[in-house]
Amino acid sequence: MISPTASGAPALRVHDLRKTYDNGVQALKGVSLEVAPGDFFALLGPNGAGKSTLIGIVSSLVNLSQGEVQVFGTDLVSERSATMRLLGLVPQEINFNLFEKPFDILVNYAGFYGLPRAEAEVRAEQELRRAHLWDKAQMMSRTLSGGMKRRLMIARAMMTRPRLLILDEPTAGVDIEIRRDMWKTLQEINAAGTTIILTTHYLEEAEQLCRNLAIINHGRIVEQGPMRGLLAKLDVEGFMLDVEGELPAALPAIDGARLVAVDAHTLDLDMPRAMDLNRVFDTLGTAGIRVRSMRTKSNRLEELFVRLTGNLETPAA
Repeated sequence: MISPTASGAPALRVHDLRKTYDNGVQALKGVSLEVAPGDFFALLGPNGAGKSTLIGIVSSLVNLSQGEVQVFGTDLVSERSATMRLLGLVPQEINFNLFEKPFDILVNYAGFYGLPRAEAEVRAEQELRRAHLWDKAQMMSRTLSGGMKRRLMIARAMMTRPRLLILDEPTAGVDIEIRRDMWKTLQEINAAGTTIILTTHYLEEAEQLCRNLAIINHGRIVEQGPMRGLLAKLDVEGFMLDVEGELPAALPAIDGARLVAVDAHTLDLDMPRAMDLNRVFDTLGTAGIRVRSMRTKSNRLEELFVRLTGNLETPAA
């Protein structure tokens, strides 16, 4: 048996994980991956790729058919209870009692894990304040907005001080402002030492938050590694170009690049990484188009995802 505090033990180690359901569907076909302690890790994949099954097995909601799962060196099969004490899960669906108050939801949840009530009440205040929900602590949870309910689920998961936090689509259905506020909360949790595994269909979210990622497709890991390193493998770069005045009716052709007018003042440019950007500017200048400013497009992860999965849809749980 490896101690959960064993030196060098990954936050999550999955080896040759396989799952075949009773109906014969083989959801996982030998998945192996490691997540380092303190990492912010993205797990991406299209519908039916096996992502939800993998999360279900790690969180002990689904039984594995074959393979190994360890959380900080603790084996899921032989030491299930010890493993679950190291792990927190925020599911995609809202699954708390809407007729309970947020404060009671957190205190009662902690009680299930044997935390004394006095300590649970202190933690509940801490987590509700971190989630910006302390002023809602004594309100019925059904009155909370969708974003507040999401933050409440994160606060609940943190009541047990998990060393590994798994978030399944935590910002689904919330607006951009709330989503970015939740990003800040998650970054604070990660900076405090909690390892986070995130699934999301917002690829901008994964690129913004995560340092490493794995992409799963048809029950297999098709790519994994550092976010920056994987994105650097792409041989195409994308830019948005803001131009002075209005664009001409016909755009110049640039061999090897794709140039599209987004509106009368903006160009969308995709070009090989090896292409000289000055060549593009010279061609545009000859056509009477003067670039005022440019910015990198934030769809590099989407490009990587499409190439590896052959799937035009963005990942979903």
